[in-house]
Amino acid sequence: MKRLIFILSVIFCFVLSLNSCASVKPADSVASQPVFTHQDSVNEEIKNINLIKESDLVKALWKSYILKNNSEGFNDAQDNFNEILEECKKKFNLLLNSEEEKNNLEAFKFALSINAVDSTFAVPSNLEMLKKQAVPGLNNGITFLENKKVSQFINGTVTVLVDKGIKIKNGIGSADSVLGSGFFISKNGYIITNYHVVADCVDPKYEGLSRLYIKLANDEDTRIPAKVIGWDEVLDLALLKTEVDAPYVFNLGSSESLDVGDTVFAIGSPLGLERTLTRGIISAKDRKLFTCGNVFQLDAAVNSGNSGGPVIDSAGNVQAIVFAGVQNHQGLNFAIPVEYLKAQLPVLFNNSKGGKLVHPWIGAYGKTEKTVGVNAKNAGVKIFYLMPGGSGFCAGLKEDQIIVGLNGKNIYSLEDLQRGLMEFQNGTIVKFNIKNSDGTFQTIPVFLEDRPKNPGYEFYTHDLLCNSFYPLFGMKLTSVSDVSRKKFVVSKVMKGSAAEEYGLSVQDPVVIFKTDFNNEKTILAVNVYTKKQKNGYIDVNVLLTAMLDSPYIF
Repeated sequence: MKRLIFILSVIFCFVLSLNSCASVKPADSVASQPVFTHQDSVNEEIKNINLIKESDLVKALWKSYILKNNSEGFNDAQDNFNEILEECKKKFNLLLNSEEEKNNLEAFKFALSINAVDSTFAVPSNLEMLKKQAVPGLNNGITFLENKKVSQFINGTVTVLVDKGIKIKNGIGSADSVLGSGFFISKNGYIITNYHVVADCVDPKYEGLSRLYIKLANDEDTRIPAKVIGWDEVLDLALLKTEVDAPYVFNLGSSESLDVGDTVFAIGSPLGLERTLTRGIISAKDRKLFTCGNVFQLDAAVNSGNSGGPVIDSAGNVQAIVFAGVQNHQGLNFAIPVEYLKAQLPVLFNNSKGGKLVHPWIGAYGKTEKTVGVNAKNAGVKIFYLMPGGSGFCAGLKEDQIIVGLNGKNIYSLEDLQRGLMEFQNGTIVKFNIKNSDGTFQTIPVFLEDRPKNPGYEFYTHDLLCNSFYPLFGMKLTSVSDVSRKKFVVSKVMKGSAAEEYGLSVQDPVVIFKTDFNNEKTILAVNVYTKKQKNGYIDVNVLLTAMLDSPYIF
């Protein structure tokens, strides 16, 4: 419930938050596309690749593929690629068949990666099913109730309680705790809730007491210990485990079939009132409150304590997970589509990063491309920016290309792309199907890296200032002085961007006086002097601000 309030407060209080911040100078030089035209440069890159493969064999495979394609005529590059390709195939077979190293999730990553650079390698048809084996909520036996009523589903929900001991205020001690809701997705005690409910149990910065318990819907007096198995800060999801036999197990539905106006039910423990069920409708499906995809807006009554509870249809299928509501504004509540949970469950359950799920990215910024005309349709994702040194840049993606497919699945919108990327584990090589500006198509293998906490900050520090302002503020700048690095002219303005909202136009002169970040590196503020054409070239000083993460970054 705190998440949305925090987001809204940031928007109104960004100026106050920019305290104790030093100006940060972006990179003087940026990465360029590698050129391997001499034997020495090829040998040096092979040496680097062989160092990488000790810690990340898949990344080494991708690097060797790029080297092979950019150094035609050098047999060493081809031999290096073939050698690493064979090592990957051996590793895949070990992960799939060896009892000592068997890991279906890792095997799936290796299979997709090998196929991305070697189309003759066929991904086993049963591998995706094997990847989901034993993952709670995906392939488990579901308890179905005969003559079921909506009220019967309540037994599959729990109250989540984080006991933080005693807090002292004005010399008086009182219980300090966090309340939320959750629901069973397996008979052996796996539970889904919100990350923000259990954040203090896994946040390394939190130094206080925190004990995690759940209470069953049919036993409000007994606290049962639980532990956090995996969590996703971005999508506000957490997987818990408790040693109980679940009285009812929810089936994960398919929220893609939901539409605006459909009836749903929310179950939870608002204000600690267990076994509460409310009814409402889906009010909207495309609210951009996350940096990865859209969320649902619903008018079913939701209050503090509902966080993590299921949103179900009349058949009892979970269609979404409650995560936020706007206080003092009735009917403005939000839920996470269950499709996101289903995509993330294998990694939440088998997380190699100590429980924390990190989303993938390729260091790019783009928006949904639409066809021209009255009946305009989504036609893919147009790339507006690529971060120098990022995996998309190194793979050979270009600005103005349109992403129309991901590993053989059609991509029509940014939401399609973000949801598609969630289905892959970080460290996988995937195939981007690209439409070029001349109408031709090509397939480009790209390595999925870990998404940084504040990707906009990476744009700023890895690129020249004039380039980084394009994804951050929506204006591309061109330097007009060799003496001063602060004087520019606007060469491009992105439609719907902050620059357009501030009234900036192409050919407007711009002088940048100061750039400041807040302490958390989540907000950038820039003092700009300009003469806007739209204002009759009157001198104005403008404070531009940008959040350093957005749904348009992938």
